[in-house]
Amino acid sequence: MKINAAVLREMGAPKPYAVSQPLRIETLELGEPGHDEVLVRIAAAGLCHSDLSVINGSRPRPMPMALGHEAAGVVVKTGAGVRDLVPGDHVIMVFMPSCGHCLPCAEGRPALCEPGAAANGRGSLLSGAMLLEREDHSAVHHHLGVSAFADHAVVSRHSLVKVDPSIPLEIAALFGCAVLTGMGAVVNTAQVSAGQSVVVIGLGGVGLAAVLGAVASGAAQIIAVDLSEDKMALARELGATATVNAGDADAVDQVRALTRGGADFAFEFAGVLPALERAWKMTRRGGTTITAGLPPPEAALGVNVVQLVAEERALKGSYIGTCVPVRDIPRYVELYQLGRLPVDRLMTGTIPLSEINEGFDRLHEGSVVRLVVTFGA
Repeated sequence: MKINAAVLREMGAPKPYAVSQPLRIETLELGEPGHDEVLVRIAAAGLCHSDLSVINGSRPRPMPMALGHEAAGVVVKTGAGVRDLVPGDHVIMVFMPSCGHCLPCAEGRPALCEPGAAANGRGSLLSGAMLLEREDHSAVHHHLGVSAFADHAVVSRHSLVKVDPSIPLEIAALFGCAVLTGMGAVVNTAQVSAGQSVVVIGLGGVGLAAVLGAVASGAAQIIAVDLSEDKMALARELGATATVNAGDADAVDQVRALTRGGADFAFEFAGVLPALERAWKMTRRGGTTITAGLPPPEAALGVNVVQLVAEERALKGSYIGTCVPVRDIPRYVELYQLGRLPVDRLMTGTIPLSEINEGFDRLHEGSVVRLVVTFGA
């Protein structure tokens, strides 16, 4: 079938993207769903820094590629072997498919699925299939098994979680990346307990979802750190007990003073090395620093090993919030429905697919939290 999709032809285009137009809306041929695959009509797809990092080249991917990885939609057709989804079901897409059989999956860590990571790296679906092509029959790669900046997508059944159809799909989309990553880092990776102290650096969609996760976990202190006064104000509205401007020369000292020596947990979501270095310095003796930011592959962190040992500090990575999507997404959606997880506050607004380059300019500038591309019925 013919679809319209936002295709990145090459990385590293100059800014502003409204002028250079790195993403072009192209008509592509989308193949039929194969075994264990599903055709989904995309309703909404969020603009995320993970997309931006492919556009600017800091996260290299095979080109050309149809971008988009945080999305929700409606099942149109199922391939052979899919027995638990039917046309009309509402689904959230997850950008790491899990095979269920490799060692990480067997250990209950599907976010680290080895075949899923390999498929994402080569720009294919989990099966190895590449179902997008141009009129000249040249292949277009899939982005993280999803390629959601399009009106339709074929994805692995293992990239989908069925959800209650009463939740608006433009809100549901945010659960596939921002909420899973931010909330999950707090709840799963750190396992924050009631009464503990938390600092969150980087208040995009993921960072603000972490603030919501800290509130839901009962953290006594939640300190939000960013350069944007607007985002810090939103963090306070969402439950942060204090904010610190990342541009302040004494930002680390401010956090350590507020927490009487450092936070129990410091979370870094900015995706730049100086932010992670600051997060480490904001954590107390015996505390844990967690990063879900993705700087360029060559970035390397220097850690004082004596401090690591003598202070029993911990440094951990968190990918997709150490999530089990089929467990976590329904739980988080239920909290939203109960009014205890106001995910809708993370959405700055909606845009049509035709404005996607301008949307990424706004994301790069830091003037938005989450813009969502929406598609007509």
